[in-house]
Amino acid sequence: MKITVLGSGGWGCALAKVLSDNKHHVTLWSKFQEELDKIENLGENIDRLPGIKLPKELVLTSDINKATKNSEIIVLAVPSSYIRTTCEIFKDLIDEKQIIVNVAKGIEDGTLMSLQEVINDVFPNNQVAVLSGPSHAEEVARGVPTSVVVGSKDEKIVKLIQNTFMNQNFRVYGSSDIIGIEMGGSLKNVIALAAGVSDGLGYGDNTKAALMTRGIAEISRLGIAMGADLATFNGLSGIGDLIVTCTSMHSRNRRAGILIGKGSTLSEALDEVKMVVEGVYSAKAALDLAHKYNVEMPIIEKVNKVLFEGADPGKAVDELMNRKKKFETHY
Repeated sequence: MKITVLGSGGWGCALAKVLSDNKHHVTLWSKFQEELDKIENLGENIDRLPGIKLPKELVLTSDINKATKNSEIIVLAVPSSYIRTTCEIFKDLIDEKQIIVNVAKGIEDGTLMSLQEVINDVFPNNQVAVLSGPSHAEEVARGVPTSVVVGSKDEKIVKLIQNTFMNQNFRVYGSSDIIGIEMGGSLKNVIALAAGVSDGLGYGDNTKAALMTRGIAEISRLGIAMGADLATFNGLSGIGDLIVTCTSMHSRNRRAGILIGKGSTLSEALDEVKMVVEGVYSAKAALDLAHKYNVEMPIIEKVNKVLFEGADPGKAVDELMNRKKKFETHY
């Protein structure tokens, strides 16, 4: 198949490699010609995936008129905060027969739209699928066995994406629960920030396990209120993605949280990580959604206070621990 990947960051390059290794004809687009020149000269994205040689067959371009022409599948691999602007750039260049696969994770600030809703807002006549799960680009690019899930309302689209992406090291499950997949992928980044803060404060495995467990409970409550299926949050795009993002140093959200726990400001942490920390962009939107759907999300609330109101991280943990007694399950 002819496939275009929009976005030449770590995830875009990793998926371009998977697709090219699967013998598809892949074009990799970036708005930054200097980034593409560097990739072409070195044969790798040295800033995001150092040591990973990219296939020579990859076509690199910054030309929007050439990037998506004749492609059957368009993979959106730009950061979540750039999804709408990227879609607008290609609004008149992508036709309604082309399938769009979103692999970014986030919620649009202000509108509170999921990314699939944003894409459909710009491309109302296109089939849109979402691909998510525990999948660090650094490991996918090295061929480390990985499993993800693709969601679409159309079973034929799910099977097409499975056939396109799957190989011996990259397994793709299917689902019809798009909103569940998107909420799990977006909100786990906020919980990962909290897990990083816990590490930065010097707390242990017990604390992180509690944050992860209560975090998925919060994500599930909101997701169900929005119409998602509980089973999705017990799967790859839910607890699976939460585990990998909260425990790995590949996770930019966890790394930023560690720095904040050690005393850095949000701005200092973002400067140190030098990559887009999606959880920061999703945190406010998650809290706004909690208010909209009248869902209790105490961890999300405390993360917002630490990030944007200068709350002391240690005190925030104390306040979570000393909340009113609750039952985990009902009698």
